[in-house]
Amino acid sequence: MPDEFDPEAMTARFRERAAAVRRRGLPPVEGPERRRIIEQMELDYMDFAMLGDARSELEDGVLTLRVDLRPPSAPSP
Repeated sequence: MPDEFDPEAMTARFRERAAAVRRRGLPPVEGPERRRIIEQMELDYMDFAMLGDARSELEDGVLTLRVDLRPPSAPSP
């Protein structure tokens, strides 16, 4: 693992990827293929946004990502 690894920069890149998925246009396809592309974009956004919202910590060479999946109204620890 390189010494210059920055877990905060990594999560920022995931936030940027999530935003890019939201801005991405659809290619000119129709029917079932269009639905598959939309479903994949939704999954990509969810994955990238979740990792972008993670609290990251690098300790003794172990990267830990904490993702709070509780509803916004739930109290945080």
